[in-house]
Amino acid sequence: MATTTTQSGLARARRGLAPGGSGGGSLNRKSKLSGQTKRTFFWLLLPSVILLVLIHGYPLVYAGVQATHDGSLIDTGSFVGVDNFGHVLTSPAFWKAAQFTLWFTIVGVFGSWLVGLGLALLLRTKIPAGGTFKVLLLLPWVVPIVVSSTAWNWLVATPDSLIPSIFRNLGLGTPLFLADPHLAAVMVMVFKVWVSFPFMMMMISAALASVDTTVYEAASMDGASKWQQFTQITLPLIARSTYISWILMTIFCVNDFPTIYLLTGGGPVDATTSLVVLAYRTVFQDFQTGPGVAIAFLMTLTLVVVSVFLYRQIRRSSVE
Repeated sequence: MATTTTQSGLARARRGLAPGGSGGGSLNRKSKLSGQTKRTFFWLLLPSVILLVLIHGYPLVYAGVQATHDGSLIDTGSFVGVDNFGHVLTSPAFWKAAQFTLWFTIVGVFGSWLVGLGLALLLRTKIPAGGTFKVLLLLPWVVPIVVSSTAWNWLVATPDSLIPSIFRNLGLGTPLFLADPHLAAVMVMVFKVWVSFPFMMMMISAALASVDTTVYEAASMDGASKWQQFTQITLPLIARSTYISWILMTIFCVNDFPTIYLLTGGGPVDATTSLVVLAYRTVFQDFQTGPGVAIAFLMTLTLVVVSVFLYRQIRRSSVE
């Protein structure tokens, strides 16, 4: 009986704090735009859509042409159809880079989200100098990536760097963080979480700011534990913001060139070579434009599929 009462109290709390209403059944109502309003929105958006098509249309078409030819940066070359895609998909280097990109993205998205969530919940409590603490936490995102990567290189790049020296003084050996393939991959992923968690923290903090604290008071009166409040109130109420941040961070991770290239250059022995780094090397170092652009197209297709899936989750996520 107590569990049933708690569940019903949590449901009432969620309904009472759902965006767009003040309680009861009115919370899930969707406002219907009039035909005139829809037409107004259409004409307001049309110039931006036309501008985007003009800016991105030509490069996209030209990239498609390059992906189906065997040319270089200065010569389109002869038409080869989908041979470049076949060459890429049968290349061991492509699948090795794809595997690293997958892990890099998973760790980057969920690692930064978990750290950002924890810090956002901490900042929601009354802690001393919370405003100053929040500003300091934004520094990894605000500081230019060149500066951050230089600092991390200073910390871990050589046996005499600060962190390897600490390990050595503790009798734990001298780990070569950027020379060992496995350690380098881990270090790049940790670095990505470091520079990305402030973005997640801001997204989650903004979502939490819209949640009235009285919802938790109501849930506590109904006997809900802190964990139940977190899993059945906090997470559902920030679900839409969470999926949006996952979409954006997935795009950031898959397309992230400077974080990897500035820290390791894709090495050692291609252990940290992602798809975008591989595409860069293929086009600008090997001068094979067709396969390089084909890699970029495959990346884009993957991002579209993932984004559509997460966007559907956004549409389905609603407070019941």
